[in-house]
Amino acid sequence: MITERNTVTRKLADWAMSLDHKKVPMSVRLCAQTCLIDTIGVAIAGSVTKVGQIALRFTEENRSKGEHSTPFGSNIRMSAPAAAFLNGTNAHALDFDDNCYAGFVHGSAVIVPAAFAMAQKVNASGEDLITAIVAGAECEYAIGAASNNILYDQGWWTTGVLGSIGACIASARLLQLTPLATSYALGLAISGTGGMKSCFGSDAKALMAGKTAEWGLVCAKLAQHGAHGPEDSIEANNGFINLFNKGQFDYDPLNQIGKNWFLQKPGVDIKRFPICLSSHAAIDAALQIINDNGLSCTDIESIYCDVPPIIIKNLIYERPVSAQQAQFSMHYSMAVSLFFGHFSLEHLDLSLIQGKSLLPLMSCITMGTGPIWNNLQLLKSAPEGAHITIKLINGKRYEMFKASARGSSLFPLRAAEIDDKFFSCVATVVGKFQTEGLLNSLKKIDKKISLRTLLNT
Repeated sequence: MITERNTVTRKLADWAMSLDHKKVPMSVRLCAQTCLIDTIGVAIAGSVTKVGQIALRFTEENRSKGEHSTPFGSNIRMSAPAAAFLNGTNAHALDFDDNCYAGFVHGSAVIVPAAFAMAQKVNASGEDLITAIVAGAECEYAIGAASNNILYDQGWWTTGVLGSIGACIASARLLQLTPLATSYALGLAISGTGGMKSCFGSDAKALMAGKTAEWGLVCAKLAQHGAHGPEDSIEANNGFINLFNKGQFDYDPLNQIGKNWFLQKPGVDIKRFPICLSSHAAIDAALQIINDNGLSCTDIESIYCDVPPIIIKNLIYERPVSAQQAQFSMHYSMAVSLFFGHFSLEHLDLSLIQGKSLLPLMSCITMGTGPIWNNLQLLKSAPEGAHITIKLINGKRYEMFKASARGSSLFPLRAAEIDDKFFSCVATVVGKFQTEGLLNSLKKIDKKISLRTLLNT
């Protein structure tokens, strides 16, 4: 029999609210700090996108005076829920934010905006902010790992479904709620969660990330005011396990929480390209073939991408007509990467997407799922891996397999590369001087720095 004390939400709440920041390993705190820096960087870049500007106009209509939370890269003051929504939308606007395979989820794009907005509201320290991000991430990823990706395979967008857990826990931690109140907040968050992968290739995807960040924060505030969510929102007959996850749930990851840190294993993947992670390993393999053998695009007759079924489901646009569709197109992403030698934010330009210069190369690219992916162990170790075959006009063939892309937790980016990514995202929006100041401050976030004025650096 499930009771208030042994439900999944109460187990998570008990752990998160009792987490001692001194017992969080420094390596885990540095992971969370990297997630914070990367998320703020991509959010500032996302703030000037079409969907980012739509979200800004919406929040400005609902702005309140005397508030302390701010959008990343701005000194505009607004309520904490509004800032969480705007920053969450911006963080995912370019699909340049990080990813974790414990749930196949974009964690930081939802957790960081909620945590930062709440930290500003309550005037928390940078140390408290990092601990809240760790608590939110570990709880969200524990549920993600327990789901074994079943809900993702069914077509649920896990960021929309699971994101409110991380945002809620981080916010509750900063509000210093009791474990019972936090459990109620999680009940509210989980019972009101959702998200369909039909959002891919549209503004809905970024906006859903924003609403998920906002919803998690709001649920924590509602619980602070006495609202009670269901105590068994995970286990109930009409709860998460049965409705989202086909009645299946692995409780072991919950027993590992705080012992084996999900931020380290499976870890967080920091993206090199502003496109769906499903294409990254394939691009890495193709680029290595081209570069190692001194080839050019004009040498290519065909490129075949042998990938897991989930990649086929994710990258559905062979001939994209918008930036969002281009981010979910193996054909466009591969063609850009081979033609220019890399994929940058500038390549999400409509004139390039809708132009004809890349069409010959795109027409050479095909994608399918071969028998190698019947190996369940391979699927587990290379969930978005790729086996690439490039056939040249002269008849030569080159093949390469990549289990993971550069930037994944197995092949992490160097510190200098993360800094470079931050600069490429931020400097064009706020200027080089402000970018340097902001990055330096974020690297000292654990020190006595005011989070309310940090973004005005």
